[in-house]
Amino acid sequence: MLTPRINFKNFQVKNNSKVIKKDINYLLNLNNELINSLKKNYKFSYKKKLIHKYKKFSNVRIFGMGGSILGTQAIYDFLKHKIKKKFYFINNLKSFTKKQNTHNFLNLIVSKSGNTTETIVNTNIFVKKKQENIFITENKKSYLHILAQKLKSEIVHHNNYIGGRYSVLSEVGMLPAELMGLSSNKFKQFNNLIKNKRFLNHLIKNVQAILFFQKKKKFNSVIINYDEKSTNLFNWYQQLVAESLGKKGLGVLPIVSTMPKDNHSVMQLYLDGFKNNFFTFFYVKEKKSLSLKNSIILPEHNYLRNKKLDEIIFAQKKATENVFKRKKIPFRSFEINYRDEKTLGELFCFFILETILIGRALKINPFNQPAVELIKNETKKILT
Repeated sequence: MLTPRINFKNFQVKNNSKVIKKDINYLLNLNNELINSLKKNYKFSYKKKLIHKYKKFSNVRIFGMGGSILGTQAIYDFLKHKIKKKFYFINNLKSFTKKQNTHNFLNLIVSKSGNTTETIVNTNIFVKKKQENIFITENKKSYLHILAQKLKSEIVHHNNYIGGRYSVLSEVGMLPAELMGLSSNKFKQFNNLIKNKRFLNHLIKNVQAILFFQKKKKFNSVIINYDEKSTNLFNWYQQLVAESLGKKGLGVLPIVSTMPKDNHSVMQLYLDGFKNNFFTFFYVKEKKSLSLKNSIILPEHNYLRNKKLDEIIFAQKKATENVFKRKKIPFRSFEINYRDEKTLGELFCFFILETILIGRALKINPFNQPAVELIKNETKKILT
């Protein structure tokens, strides 16, 4: 068990490294803005009265790319059962987009640099002067900061020292979470987790295992996801890991696989194909689940009688794990007991700390993305 909220089975790899234990002590005692943003006492750059001012809006559009929006999407989808408002995410460039009635919309435009091309383009097309807008961006002269001033919009300052993919528990993710009616305080589980020896031991062994896989040329981290509402959680995870660790010829490639659908496609490769993968099973217990209709179940399928959809999904997960175990395919497993802010906050912390520790052990900087800047600069040259 990782915590009472999460049943966790770690990779079964015998490997020990005092370096990781030393690194985790360094990390937990590190006083920087990123680590501070995970804590309860982190001071947001917005006031509660801002939330009260805009809580009347039942429709919110969020504009952003990558880390500016993926964490918020993960929160919205994972906790949708608790959210009464409708959120729409504009997170890519599209040649055609269906027009929406924007009469009662609040626009939330998020870009750390304030110069993200895709966000600028979408804002230009969809945001109108008379609409209510909040911009989250660094406190510096940039395109979106200047635009916000011109539109006389609310400006919330993005913390300069927190990169987008690490910003989900800062203003970037918590302001929209508050607008959703969720509690930002409940997401902040770092203070509790670092006192939990079981959590820290699992984290250490987990990082040791992934470093072992790197040495064995296993670079593909495949997410076997049995929870549709967690798809965007792993889209966030995918960016976090790939952008943080993909440097100097190293890295981990996160691949999100949707179950049980992918049992009928790529599972054959996972089981009998090349062996440079390691796997993460992810499942969330559902209290409310559809029941099968016994009256139309044929006799040869009596094993389905009195079963709920969630029971079948869980059985498929356990069956797949059993086969992986017999074939000695490396995997870890998350079983989520509660779908709430605290659980999601624990998952955010676990994956963020895991990524930073792996980067530190590989002697790469997990906080920059130099190669991505090459494409941004090349695009500007072509458009100029």
